[in-house]
Amino acid sequence: MVDQSLLDILVCPETKQPLSVADAALLERVNTSARQGALKSRGGKPVAAPVEAGLVRQDGTVLYPVRDDIPIMLIDESIPLSPVVR
Repeated sequence: MVDQSLLDILVCPETKQPLSVADAALLERVNTSARQGALKSRGGKPVAAPVEAGLVRQDGTVLYPVRDDIPIMLIDESIPLSPVVR
């Protein structure tokens, strides 16, 4: 997962809010929504691959996926959490 020292300096590129590691329950809800075809990235692409890790913006509305221990901090690659049952 993301090293704590990196997490301490990472912020949302859009709002500059702090980020926290997504918990297993949230990741399960994200992946369930993705399997149902109900989830798209902010760039409009369907989320097809399972999200194994992610960083959640402080307001809880956006998830930045982490792939191969690398946070994908691109706004278009972020995943809005509004379609995910919370």
